[in-house]
Amino acid sequence: MDKKFDVIIVGTGAAGLYAALNLPEDINALLVSKKELTLSNSSLAQGGVAAVLDTVHDSYKLHITDTLIAGKYKNTLDAVEKLVTEGPSDVLNIKKLGVDFDLNEDGTMCKTLEAGHSRHRIVHHKDSTGKAIVDALIEVVKTRKNITILDNCLVYAIDKVLNGFYVSVVKDGESKTYGCNFCLLATGGIGRVYKYTTNSAIATGDGIAFAYMMGAKIKHLSRVQFHPTAFAAEKDRERFLISEAVRGEGAVLLNCEGRRFASDYDSRGELAPRDVVSNAIIRESIKTHSEKFYLDITHKPAEFVKNRFPMIYERCLEEGVDITVDKIPVFPCQHYLMGGIDVDTNSETSIEGLFAAGECSHTGVHGANRLASNSLLEALVFSRTAANVITERLRKERKPLGRQPLKKSIEGKALPHGYRSQIREILQDTYFVLPKPEKAEESYNKVEKILSDLVSDDFAITPDYVEARSIAIVASIILEEFKEGIK
Repeated sequence: MDKKFDVIIVGTGAAGLYAALNLPEDINALLVSKKELTLSNSSLAQGGVAAVLDTVHDSYKLHITDTLIAGKYKNTLDAVEKLVTEGPSDVLNIKKLGVDFDLNEDGTMCKTLEAGHSRHRIVHHKDSTGKAIVDALIEVVKTRKNITILDNCLVYAIDKVLNGFYVSVVKDGESKTYGCNFCLLATGGIGRVYKYTTNSAIATGDGIAFAYMMGAKIKHLSRVQFHPTAFAAEKDRERFLISEAVRGEGAVLLNCEGRRFASDYDSRGELAPRDVVSNAIIRESIKTHSEKFYLDITHKPAEFVKNRFPMIYERCLEEGVDITVDKIPVFPCQHYLMGGIDVDTNSETSIEGLFAAGECSHTGVHGANRLASNSLLEALVFSRTAANVITERLRKERKPLGRQPLKKSIEGKALPHGYRSQIREILQDTYFVLPKPEKAEESYNKVEKILSDLVSDDFAITPDYVEARSIAIVASIILEEFKEGIK
């Protein structure tokens, strides 16, 4: 063992960073980032954070109800209540930590409306709230002497032993193993399991795969959310998001004929929950035999659009689209995961001492479909909870770690090309907005064959191998759930 920590946090999005900041200074933590600290799904979050900060015009009950409606009442009620009632204090806390939320003239935080919400309750920083949160938290983390940061560091194995875990990593071509009493997985989403996604390039479901290999319970991994309005780039696999807030500010959806159609499928029109709007687009696509769809906000004043959505404005300009005068080409693509590593309201998994927070976890707050801007709130509330529970247990007793397992060599055969591309094509074709039950069995068998190849051969431990293995495990679980659900 190269070094022992009280806690190892894998992942540096909002959940990982906020958990680290909620650990007191006498607790020794290692924070591991697969790439640079700033690269995470959290950084890509545009819309904002949903929180009831104005109890005169809003209420916890309304936010809970909106969350349950969006989630088709398949949410875990205790977790939803915890999210909604505890969330506002975490939002105010990150504001104190330096997050630059947009303010009204009277100093209160600006609140916008997004699809599925019955009140204006989403606080934001322009249209790049996630980046504002991550950047601010990183600055504070760097000042904490009890937090050791390892960036550009590949975790390739996590072993459960008596009283803790051993986490094996590769950094700069060298393999090291670190011990800890508690491990928090905050590794984000699974977007790269799909051909097209709004997620960052590192969102390959690694934390879910590690938890699965340790025997932790994984729940509802087939509850994948497809965002209705990703920019319909011709070539990019990683598609940038046209935030829900654009529709919240009055943008309308048009089909290939330039006609509004969302209300044909749901009375809430463009402001229906994401799965409903995505469904409407795909059904309209089948009806019109076209994948050409547009978001139109050109009826709003140009200066308002530029000031409210500066990042989206600039990013669309790079693609040759001026959103103040041009319609924005959009189409659904993979965006978020509602399932994941199953945790209780303490953020603890079915394995003692192993915690999970953020998108890789399944708290039950989202049910079958996530309400817009509840994701960053979930990351804050449940990562802080994990940090508090871990702190409480460490204060009682620091137990010696069990024996370290034999270290596996990172040398081996080169990974053949094509495994990841095959899996992405399979998921995109079989399990998209309108899944294809007739392909479930065949697709599952294909992915299982790939997974068998990956785990039975002695491949070199590289980022490509670890990500291919993670993608295969995640895809296998999704398709197995899909297949079982059909029966």
